[in-house]
Amino acid sequence: MLFSILPHERKIFELIGACARQIGAPAYVVGGYVRDRLLGRATKDIDIVCVGSGIKLAEKVASKLTPTPKVAFYSRFGTAMLRHEGMEIEFVGARRESYRDDSRKPDVEEGSLEDDQNRRDFTINALAVSLNDNSFGQILDPFDGLEHLEHKIIKTPLEPGKTFSDDPLRMLRAIRFANQLGFTIEPVTFQGIVKYRTRIHIISKERIAAELDKILMTPTPSVGFRLLFDSGLLKIILPEVAALQGVEDRAGRAHKDNFYHTLEVLDNLCRRSNNVWLRWAALLHDIAKPATKRFDKETGWTFHGHEWMGANMVPKIFRNLRLPLGAEMDYVQKMVRLHLRPISLTKDQVTDSAVRRLLFDAGPDIDDLIKLCESDITTKNPRKMARYLEGYEYLKERMSLVSETDRLRLWQPPITGEIIMQTFGIQPSKEVGVIKTAVREAILDGEIPNEYEAAFQRMLEEGKKIGLAARKGEQ
Repeated sequence: MLFSILPHERKIFELIGACARQIGAPAYVVGGYVRDRLLGRATKDIDIVCVGSGIKLAEKVASKLTPTPKVAFYSRFGTAMLRHEGMEIEFVGARRESYRDDSRKPDVEEGSLEDDQNRRDFTINALAVSLNDNSFGQILDPFDGLEHLEHKIIKTPLEPGKTFSDDPLRMLRAIRFANQLGFTIEPVTFQGIVKYRTRIHIISKERIAAELDKILMTPTPSVGFRLLFDSGLLKIILPEVAALQGVEDRAGRAHKDNFYHTLEVLDNLCRRSNNVWLRWAALLHDIAKPATKRFDKETGWTFHGHEWMGANMVPKIFRNLRLPLGAEMDYVQKMVRLHLRPISLTKDQVTDSAVRRLLFDAGPDIDDLIKLCESDITTKNPRKMARYLEGYEYLKERMSLVSETDRLRLWQPPITGEIIMQTFGIQPSKEVGVIKTAVREAILDGEIPNEYEAAFQRMLEEGKKIGLAARKGEQ
């Protein structure tokens, strides 16, 4: 079978083939580019395998292009990469690999194209297209990858134990590909994931987190997280989320399964936002429910304080997965901590003060918080769903009205610590915080308008209460 090469790519492929012939190293396009093109998916990443030196071939190709592109060399891995007309082309020599039990770093030696295809993770990624004169454009498919593409199957080219034991990250990749492509993992391959799941311990946390991010960025991440749970991988890499699964029944009263509820919330959120950190927040928003679960004979099951405890659990999860510990983590913590606040403000009797406080606490992330809260509605009762959503529309109107009236959107109090210290002639101290908090609370409670003069006068009054006098000329 011949591969349909796009016209704008034929020239570069013919050049690579010609250069491969000149250095005596047959070349092939392999992997994701071939798979995605056959699936009709756009791709700009091209992997070239040659039976010889990938670095030498990359240098030869670069020398024939105008302008001559810069070649990035990765001598440790025997690879080289160049960019040309929006395409990122990576070159590597065909190789065979062997692994030790305690490491996913292989012992590598030169090999044939067959060796290189044998080491691929899945049959759909083992497809190769020849760039050589006597077979240009021919698809080489030793493991029925074309059939598996047609039937939407993820299957390892070799026995699953060999493939997954060699490189355990492939277990996560199998699940990620199934999620991204809408494929099914072939049963024997999935059982291989179950059997070898503990091998995931030798994979770096950064690589695991990268795969989780890719699953989270699919339109329906629940597919991937169900597979992670069913395979036993989730209990190893995200035990806090796996612990949400299960239903307990007492006296005929059962709570919902918080794991599957979380997945539903996550899918709902993905229809509202592409923000990966908001998606992380959706995944983690209920993680403290197992720890806060209590049964009351009168009210049934409760999870009091799970939003606060959950926010406190976020840093440990981020550290464990080597996720960013700066603004991204703070954002996720905030979303988890505040995710119950808006629902309590969707009633007619809500006060302006409560709305101000929500706007202040959420700050510039208020719109994201509302998206998370709306996604948290998973009732199957259409009337309840309509009522909840109507409540959030009412809250949005109130927030807009209060924000416009009080100039509170993205609000910072008009009295800063610097103004307080200058006015009273004091250094950074507890007193500065006391005064600043009192002025902020007075504005949020509606006792004074959000204006500098009113805030300054309240600052003077609060300073007087604790024995501070304004310096001359500062009154």
